Amino acid sequence: MTERPRGNVAREADTLAIGPSQVHWTGDHLEILIEERDKRLFNPWQRPVRGVVRLFPEMLNPTPFALDPEGRHHWHCFAPRARIEVEMTEPGLSWRGHAYFDSNSGVESLEEGFRQWHWSRAHRGSEAVVCYEGTRRDGSPFASTLRFDAAGNAREAELPPVAPLSSTGWLVERKTRADRGHASVLKTWENAPFYARSTIGARLYGEPVVMVQESLDLDRFASPVVQFMLPYRMPRHAV
Repeated sequence: MTERPRGNVAREADTLAIGPSQVHWTGDHLEILIEERDKRLFNPWQRPVRGVVRLFPEMLNPTPFALDPEGRHHWHCFAPRARIEVEMTEPGLSWRGHAYFDSNSGVESLEEGFRQWHWSRAHRGSEAVVCYEGTRRDGSPFASTLRFDAAGNAREAELPPVAPLSSTGWLVERKTRADRGHASVLKTWENAPFYARSTIGARLYGEPVVMVQESLDLDRFASPVVQFMLPYRMPRHAV
């Protein structure tokens, strides 16, 4: 998550390099080479963060989705289901598991287009289900649930009821979609003044699922206080 100037970014058809780190598509999997240093609040010492992450798609979706009527912002769920292999040398950690890969793109910054959003994803049998909703900057809401079959084809499904979740310690609102409007937080993985990522348990279209969920408050993100705090948590290179 190191912030770097434009001159430290290089892009080719199958590779994106940002400083010494890069993302490379090999033809059958995505390889992420990490060469970074961490940053801790009120601690000037930066520890090395090095390793390789490999993501193997189990299905591929070729279609991006517009998030606003004018098409200023798009979301592309490249791999609704995938396998992942993580091999870190510093710190010495490794594991394998389920994964997901998507991307957002747009002609303006996220905070210019949106006030907030909530996203969640679940593996359900051979398919993947993604719930995405939020509020645009003009106050208009958007919401959809997509079900991806084993081949990666998406179809819009009936929206389950809103399932409120407990707010974070920073009072970031969280919610998802689930049967009977009920879901519970199993673990909070990321807890920031404007963002939270969690694991939640719920029932979705009649089956019990464990979902990954995120909530993003872009009003909070754009506030001068949060913008002042960001460089203390994310390394920032001027050259």
